[in-house]
Amino acid sequence: MTAVKLDFGYLSREPDRHGNERLYVRRHGRRIRIKEKEGTAAFAKAYAAALEALAQPVISEKRPSAPTVIKNTLGWLAAKYYASDEFLSLDPESQLTRRRVIDSCLSEPHTDDDPEPIRNCPLQFVTSKKIKRLRDLKAGKPGAANNRRKYLSAMFGWAIEAEHVKSNPARDVRRKKYATNGFYTWTLSDLTAFENRHPIGTKARLALSLLLYLGVRRGDLVRLGDKNIHDALLDTLQGTTCDAVRRVIKFIPNKTRYQRLIESEKPILPVLEAVLAASPCGSETFLETEFGNAFTAKGFGNWFRARCDEAGLSKCTAHGLRKIGATLCAEKGATDHQMMAIFDWSTPQQAATYTRAAMRRKLAASSMHMLGPSGGVH
Repeated sequence: MTAVKLDFGYLSREPDRHGNERLYVRRHGRRIRIKEKEGTAAFAKAYAAALEALAQPVISEKRPSAPTVIKNTLGWLAAKYYASDEFLSLDPESQLTRRRVIDSCLSEPHTDDDPEPIRNCPLQFVTSKKIKRLRDLKAGKPGAANNRRKYLSAMFGWAIEAEHVKSNPARDVRRKKYATNGFYTWTLSDLTAFENRHPIGTKARLALSLLLYLGVRRGDLVRLGDKNIHDALLDTLQGTTCDAVRRVIKFIPNKTRYQRLIESEKPILPVLEAVLAASPCGSETFLETEFGNAFTAKGFGNWFRARCDEAGLSKCTAHGLRKIGATLCAEKGATDHQMMAIFDWSTPQQAATYTRAAMRRKLAASSMHMLGPSGGVH
């Protein structure tokens, strides 16, 4: 094609997530990507077409109006709950999850024969039977079914104290029993595969090390940076297995910061210090996007999953890495309260899941010989 020389005043050059340059026509706060080769007639034609498209007014679709809230109905109660101090004291991610589940319940038909949404059901007629039906509409997904029961029960528990209702119809609805291991737990071979693919000095290896050696949730990891590092009070570490530690990292866990401002303080192990010293850390946070911004929790999770895929670990996630950390601690004899401190758990129940499993394995290993014949094999 013949090269064409034009003034492309609205042309924008922007890198993608891999650092490759992409060309866009940007105008009036909108943009259109140009995929044709720069300097060709096809490129000039695409540029002119993009300019014409961006000059057209934006036709926005009219959003459906919000459902009418009828006083003293289930939908009315949900609106009151969303505005309550109890609901607003939850962290934003928990608010979003809880609201999504309750709203999905409100949109369900009143009965199999009545298409009227249950949000318009008067509170006096919201019975345990109706809550059970809402639970059973998710029978094929027991986790989702139990979340419906759990969050509706929390809402009605609040409503009793707020004197909107006198009883909790979800209280007598039982949870669905099912077995699940949740997120896949990494293995030691998975760790080796990831480390071989992402050596020290890469952002991926830094992410792995921060998750593994600090025991943090991804929502906390994306906020951590040099601002969280402090000199260790050596007298508190003297005589412990961390007496070689010289720095600690301090932060308030995001999941509980709306209930209590208890600071988490974790020693920075020498293995993590070595990775930090050799890694490309950001100015505000250790981990930054390719545009120099802090990750969101969800954005980091997606980015880390892609790094796992590069290592051939299609089942591995950031949360599963936290699970192998807990498993290793339990196998090495960590107590419930030690694990609560490491992983920022508020109660010992989560820790007990790992410590009980580790104890069972150790007991079986030390006692299986009892099943053998007393006189040896004949």
